[in-house]
Amino acid sequence: MKKFTILFTVLLALTLSVPAAEITVFAAASLTDSLKQIATTYEKQSSDKIIFNFGASSTLARQIAEGAPADIFFSADEAKMDGLEKKGLIDQATRQNRLGNTLVVVIPVGSTLAIKSASDLTNAAIEKIALADTKAVPAGIYAKAWLEKQQLWPAVEPKVVATENVRGALAAVESENAGAGVVYKTDAGISKKVKIAYEVPAMDAPKISYPMALVKESKQPDAGKKFLHYLASEEAGQVFQRFGFILLNDR
Repeated sequence: MKKFTILFTVLLALTLSVPAAEITVFAAASLTDSLKQIATTYEKQSSDKIIFNFGASSTLARQIAEGAPADIFFSADEAKMDGLEKKGLIDQATRQNRLGNTLVVVIPVGSTLAIKSASDLTNAAIEKIALADTKAVPAGIYAKAWLEKQQLWPAVEPKVVATENVRGALAAVESENAGAGVVYKTDAGISKKVKIAYEVPAMDAPKISYPMALVKESKQPDAGKKFLHYLASEEAGQVFQRFGFILLNDR
C-alpha cells in the first residue's frame, strides 16, 4: 500500500509538471523583453509553456517557409507576414496588426554629439552609423526609407555598419563600435549604455507595424489562438506600452 501511495504521488507530480501545451513563437528581436515578461504571466495563468525564437523577421519568415516548427509568427513589418500569407503559410483569420514603434537615433551614453535633424548624420564627426540589414531586416528597411525620404541616403550609406538585426545595431553603439545608430525607441529604452539623440518625427518616418498570426502548420492551433488572444488583451497591451510600443489593435 505504501509503495502504491509513493508511486501515485510521483505520477501526480509528473502530470502536474507537464505543461498543457508548448507554444513556439517566432518573434522579432525588438519584442524580446516585452514578450518574455508577458509569457511569464501567461504561463502562470494557463499552465502552457511559451518557447521563443527571437531574430530578424526576415530570418524567421525564411525559417517558417522552410518548414521550421512554429505556432505563432510576430513580425516587425507587414512585408514578411505578407510573404508567408501569399504562400498559404499563415492563418489569415488570426492575423492582426498589434503594435507600432518609433525610429530613434542613439549614441553612446558618454557621447557629446548633438543630433538635431537627420542631416546631422552626414557630419564628419560621425564616422560609423549602425543599422540593421537595410536589404532584409525591418528596422534597417525602415531606417533606409526614412533617410531616402530626407534625400540623405547617398551621403549616409558609406558610413553604414550593417548588423544582423536591430539588437545588433544597438550593441554596436553600446560598444562604441559605431558613433550612432538607428533603432527602435523600444530598444533604446532597455539600454543603459546609449541615449536617444534624435527621435524621428512620425510625419517623416515610414509606417511601422507589427503583425502577428497563427502559422498554418501549427502543432498547437487551439493553444496558439489562446495565446494570440492574450497578446491582444488589455493586460498584455499594458506591458507593451511600458516598453514603449504603440498599440494598434487593427486587422
